[in-house]
Amino acid sequence: MKRISRITLTSRPALLGAVVMLALTSASVAAADEASGPLGVTADASANRHTARIGVLVGADHANDLKGGHYCTASVVHSPGGDLIATAAHCVSSADNDLLFVPGYRDGHAPYGVWKVGKRYLPDGWSKDQDEDSDLAFATVENANGRHLEDVVGANRFTSGTATGATAVTVVGYPDSREVPISCTNKPTPHSRTQQRIDCPSFTAGTSGSPWVNGDNQVVGILGGHEQGGLTDDVSYSVVLGREAAELYKDATAD
Repeated sequence: MKRISRITLTSRPALLGAVVMLALTSASVAAADEASGPLGVTADASANRHTARIGVLVGADHANDLKGGHYCTASVVHSPGGDLIATAAHCVSSADNDLLFVPGYRDGHAPYGVWKVGKRYLPDGWSKDQDEDSDLAFATVENANGRHLEDVVGANRFTSGTATGATAVTVVGYPDSREVPISCTNKPTPHSRTQQRIDCPSFTAGTSGSPWVNGDNQVVGILGGHEQGGLTDDVSYSVVLGREAAELYKDATAD
């Protein structure tokens, strides 16, 4: 079942063995670019300055009762205006829906406020044909109490042109059946010329739009793309961030 259809709107001697295990674990941790734990393991994400930049999208009708209302994930990316989020196009393509972004969301609480989503930027390939190779979007959020979103939670840098699997990435997202985010670190691999994939268990509905962040705090993927993120919970996809992604980011930061 596609992730979009799960949206509500819409796994010798003992001493030598121990040494080998330690070496493998150490290599996995090093490859994870400062992330904790071995590669390909999903766990609850801790609350910190990095996860504060990642949050949920909810319909405006849930403004006064956030719990259970989230349906997609988004994250703050650096922009001159300090007000830009990135997500999957299929999460924000319906112009009829008023949306809110809640960074650092946990258990119905909004520790960094609730931000109204404003203008949305979608590639022509998605707007015209819902092309899975264009399943990427940006959106601005309105200032709250005179403050810019990026000033409150910081931001990762959106980066196109990075080779798939150059480094491990950490994916943080919000399953719509859970009230805390999950996290998994692994190395993406090519699925096709235009799509990349990552093996991380339990990324169910609601995790569409999750950022793939490398050790340099660069967003090098957005969960979505092929099969709108994947047909199984253990393999997820992203558009390869190339020329179209770079042009879309340029448009979103030019206004």
